[in-house]
Amino acid sequence: MGVRTWIEGWPVYRQLTGTDPLGRGAAAKSARSETLTARTETADSVARSVCPYCAVGCGQRVYVKNGRVTQIEGDPDSPISRGRLCPKGAASKSLVTGDLRQQKVRYRRTYATEWEDLNLDTAMDMIADRVLAARDETWEDVDDAGRPLHRTMGIASLGGATLDNEENYLIKKLFTAMGALQIENQARI
Repeated sequence: MGVRTWIEGWPVYRQLTGTDPLGRGAAAKSARSETLTARTETADSVARSVCPYCAVGCGQRVYVKNGRVTQIEGDPDSPISRGRLCPKGAASKSLVTGDLRQQKVRYRRTYATEWEDLNLDTAMDMIADRVLAARDETWEDVDDAGRPLHRTMGIASLGGATLDNEENYLIKKLFTAMGALQIENQARI
């Protein structure tokens, strides 16, 4: 490869001597980049979604190929974000496909040093039993003056911003129905 061939292949040379002085078109393309295709072009389907991280509600396009998420990008049709995502939203593919994501229920017993796998039904029953026990032990029917309270101070909820509005709404309804007063959300704090 001669010096002239190397210089002519250099993008800055093409930018300064060609028809693309800003380097946004042909000057920026290499032989390799000409053969590349976007991950979004080969997707089987595109689903519209909302970013799960905060209460802003930025629109996302989720690209799926062979039943697996291949890319998540901002939705340009979203009136909220107009195709833009913050760094967390842009990396939300790892929330779905990350290697470190737990795929099964893990439980560590009191004073144990190792985690064990539980089936989902067992874990849900354990949670329900503990919630009901805490509610029963701390239930306040009336105050000292005899005024009705119908509450428990033994249960609280701190919702996460990775839940959407509908999930947070249902959690709020559930905890209110159980008599809990301390209900808060990360997105509001």
